[in-house]
Parts: sequence; C-alpha cells; structure tokens
Amino acid sequence: MAAAAASVVAEAEGEEVTNRQVILKRYVNGCPTVDDMEVVAGAVRLAVPPGSAAVLVKNLYLSCDPYMRTRMTRHSETSNFVPDYVPGKVLDNCSVCKVVLSGHPDFKPGDLLWGVTGWEEYSLIPNPVFCHRINHQEFPLSYYTGVLGVPGLTAYAGLFEVAKAKKGESVFVSAAAGAVGQIVGQLAKLTGCYVVGSAGSDQKVNLLKTKFGFDDAFNYKKELDLNAALKRCLPHGIDVYFENVGGAMLDAVLRNMRHRGRIAVCGQVSQYNLERPDGVDLFQLVGKHIRMEGFLVSEYAGDYSRFEEEMARYLKEGKVVCVEDVAEGIEAAPAALVGLFAGRNVGKQVVAVARE
Repeated sequence: MAAAAASVVAEAEGEEVTNRQVILKRYVNGCPTVDDMEVVAGAVRLAVPPGSAAVLVKNLYLSCDPYMRTRMTRHSETSNFVPDYVPGKVLDNCSVCKVVLSGHPDFKPGDLLWGVTGWEEYSLIPNPVFCHRINHQEFPLSYYTGVLGVPGLTAYAGLFEVAKAKKGESVFVSAAAGAVGQIVGQLAKLTGCYVVGSAGSDQKVNLLKTKFGFDDAFNYKKELDLNAALKRCLPHGIDVYFENVGGAMLDAVLRNMRHRGRIAVCGQVSQYNLERPDGVDLFQLVGKHIRMEGFLVSEYAGDYSRFEEEMARYLKEGKVVCVEDVAEGIEAAPAALVGLFAGRNVGKQVVAVARE
C-alpha cells in the first residue's frame, strides 16, 4: 500500500496543486466571528527543496482549541506564551497529516504523523523536529488531535504532575465535557478520586455522568449561585481544581477549596474574549495555603511516550473513552473554531480536511 502511494506521488512530483488555506483577516477584539477568517485558494508545488530535510504533508485532521483565540489578538512581545497570528497569514495548530514527499531520513511518503502544521490542505515543514509518528493506527487518526495528542497530555500532566491528585481526594473540573476536561475526569476516577464537573448544557452534563463516569455534574448556565452549586456537589470541599474557565467559576471554587488544595491552571476560556478580565479574590490562597500553578504542556513533552502508551492501554481496555465533534471540510474550520466560544461543540472539536 505504501509503495503504491509512493509511486503515485513520484509520478506527480513537481506538479502544482490547489491548496485551500484558512487565514486571519484582521486582529480580533471581543468574540471572534467567522468573518475574522477567510478560506482562500492558494497553491503548492509537490516538491521539497533539494538537499533539505523538509517534508511536504497532506493534512487530514485539524485540531480546534480555545487557546487559538489568544493568538488572534495582537500582544506585546512578552505577554503571550505563543506567537500571535498575523493578519493575511495562514493559521496553524496541531494536526494529523500524511507525508507526501520527504527529504528527511526518518520520514517517507505515506507515513502518518501528528504535529503543528498550517490550517491548509498541504503544508511544507522545513524542519519536522516537532512531528511525531502515529504509533497506534488501530484508533481513529483524529484521536491524535485529542485524547492521544496535546489535550490528552495536558490532562495527564496537569492532573498528576502539577496538581498531584491522589486517591480519595475530591476533584472539580470546569469545562469538563471538552477535549481536556473529559480526560481529566476519567483519569481522576481511575486514580480513585471523587470527581465533579461543570458544563454548559444538560446534554453535556448527562455525558459527564453516563459516559465519562463523573460522580456528579452541573449545568453552570442554570445555576444562579455557583458557590451554592459547588457546596451541594462537593459538601466537604475541593482538594484539586482543574481550571479551564476562570472568572466567576474560579472565584466560587476558591471559596470552596480545602486546606492545602491545588489548582492546575490549564486555561481561562471565559476571559479570552474580554477586554478587561473579571476580578477574582486571590486572597483566598493565603488563609487556606492553596497552591495555584499555571503550566504549559510543552514543558512535559518528555513524558509523551510514557503517556501515549498508558493512554492507549486505557483506551483498549475501555477505561477511558472520548467524544469528538467532527466538522467536515476545511471550509468548516472557521465556524468550528468560533463555535467553541458559544459551546456548540460536544467533545473534542476536530475538522476533517481529508479522510485517508
């Protein structure tokens, strides 16, 4: 099969083909809209620079992630942990892709990889040092944008390395039905924790309780008093909070943390579209000796191989399951990304560019 694919590529090498791309039209203030992006018809030549270690890949699945919103606003040099997108340029993020042509000794045509590529049909990667081979093709390839990719590693590292969750503790997860939250809750349950999650619809709350095995969950949009909701679901307080939303939820959580509780700050999606962030009473950290720590998943890249094998085992044994929301075609990418901030997705949001 791989030999046949290589033969077809060799016959077409050097040909110029259409390469549809998603570009940022302008910097964004407030909530992003589909009109802030545009799908344009670019072109790419099926070739890699002679003598280079570059690879040309065909993108199969694109990952939609809330952090992408932070890159759509212009920041000072030091204020953002990843580079801002540039108006008129192609967006980029993690994807699953197939090698078309390669000048790199470790990769050959037909190889399946995951890593950072452009939001486009084909990407030329000059130095594929951050591309990873897909080792478990028995699972859907799209899993490498989620449970077996960066979101899964984020859940794993945040829960165990940052928050140090232990058997018998109470864990609360916000945005719990999302790509990261659903994995955090299941890993915490496997550890022997009591797990509660919040989500933005009754459908998602039902998923948390029935599919992901959370002990309890609530629809934060229906709660008039978040502090009361947390006291109802976690009457003895919270040992570990996996923070995904910020704002009013974080404020309520702080009032319900137990002595020497830990908070792993993964994201604050409620704040990304605000010009002025909501204030939070961080003085709660003092009296209760709470540890609150932000983290970047890139710091735990060295743990990926161990994580991948452990997560693959959980998936095979049915101990972890995942839910994906797949949008079809690159034209659907802008709407899929914008939909994250309205809670339209159920599970990990993925864009299927090509299924092969």
